[in-house]
Amino acid sequence: MTVFRISDVAELVGVSGDTVRRWVDSGRLPATRDAHGHRLVDGAELAAFMSAGAATDPALGRSSARNRFRGLVTNVVRGDVMARVELQAGPNRVVSLMSREAADELGLEVGSLATAIVKSTNVIVECGSPTGARHA
Repeated sequence: MTVFRISDVAELVGVSGDTVRRWVDSGRLPATRDAHGHRLVDGAELAAFMSAGAATDPALGRSSARNRFRGLVTNVVRGDVMARVELQAGPNRVVSLMSREAADELGLEVGSLATAIVKSTNVIVECGSPTGARHA
């Protein structure tokens, strides 16, 4: 059985440890305690919680896209026609190429909050360490 500590759950979901503790305390996310009193969340329970969308923000509206990365804009490079926007969403770095016009209309600047929404038919999933990763 794979279990995760609160800090691991927070990193995976992209929220603070306090948010995860509130979910546990309110009963939204089941957890147990180890011999030292640390809260542990079962991997299968966490997967069900995340799959059910319990960790998403309902204010985002409805969309067929399921992959949302909310984070901070860390770099914007504007050219004459295109712009490259980098977003740091927890441990994930997301890079988007868009028209300069779109970047300007969105007001994207270093330090602004943004959400990258990814919809793709080709997704590579890796397991293990980066040096010994297997691709599916």
